[in-house]
Amino acid sequence: MTQTRLRPQPKNNESGLATNGYGGFRQAQSKPPILHLQIAWSLTPETPVGRALVSASQRLNGAGCENPRLDAQVLLAHVLGADRTWLFAHHDHPLTVDQAAAFTDLVARRIRREPVAYLLGRKEFYGLDFAVDERVLIPRPETEMLVDFLLAHVQADAKRTFVVADVGTGSGAIAVTTAVHAPNTRIYGLDISTDALAVARENGCRLAPNARLAFLNSDLLAALPEPADVIVANLPYVTDAEYTDLQPEIREYEPQLALTAGDKGLDVIQRLLGEVRSHLKPNGLVLLEIGHEQGEAVKRLAEEMRPHPQFVGLRQDYSGHVRMVTIEF
Repeated sequence: MTQTRLRPQPKNNESGLATNGYGGFRQAQSKPPILHLQIAWSLTPETPVGRALVSASQRLNGAGCENPRLDAQVLLAHVLGADRTWLFAHHDHPLTVDQAAAFTDLVARRIRREPVAYLLGRKEFYGLDFAVDERVLIPRPETEMLVDFLLAHVQADAKRTFVVADVGTGSGAIAVTTAVHAPNTRIYGLDISTDALAVARENGCRLAPNARLAFLNSDLLAALPEPADVIVANLPYVTDAEYTDLQPEIREYEPQLALTAGDKGLDVIQRLLGEVRSHLKPNGLVLLEIGHEQGEAVKRLAEEMRPHPQFVGLRQDYSGHVRMVTIEF
């Protein structure tokens, strides 16, 4: 059984977010004002799995969650320590008191639009299970393209040791993944946030314990102890105006420090480009993830660097949007 109390309240912000790649944010179409139901919801013990999923999905849908059925399945599987496929074959399995309470708590938090990754405490990236919480940005699948390009570059010469600087490392997703798949690297994960570095170090110790991997507190490249062969960066690039229209999952939970970068979203990228030449080895490579409308602007900034790079390229993500800039010297 489920118990629900509904309290109609005006919804303050009907705008949403459609993601177009990692951070490729665009404002959703406006909707007419509606009443938002603030839901105090709970499950009674002995509620079967099937009924719990249906009830939770309905509540999550009413709260505006984009994938209510999937969210409910993932959260219940997490509570039960089972795979999602197990749920489909055990619809009549009753929840214990503790399981019902735990699922109720997670669904209530999801109704408040807390991201599923934070509720689970983890996010898969490049086949690895990263610990995440509100101290770090949640890794997006689209960033795997940046890792693809980086790995192709360093694996092409397996006998050489590449020094890699991951600027704005956050959870350490790029740095740790590179360390796991390319042992011929020495990697520095740099971040201005000490909170983020704590998460990155946890991921590094767990996923790549024997790697040549160090995480350093640094404003961009300031603390990099040696020149790098490759500088890779997924820096903040959301404009101040865009930030106000982001989904609640992002705006209210993910760290703003890792998202916004001034009125054009280019403040941090521009600062990094000003530091690159003094921290990059000859014939070095710079890989940047950018907003899907920033390609030409970032390309111009790169082409204005002194000395000029040999090549500046724009690369599209798997949806056909420009998401990465490559700078070769």
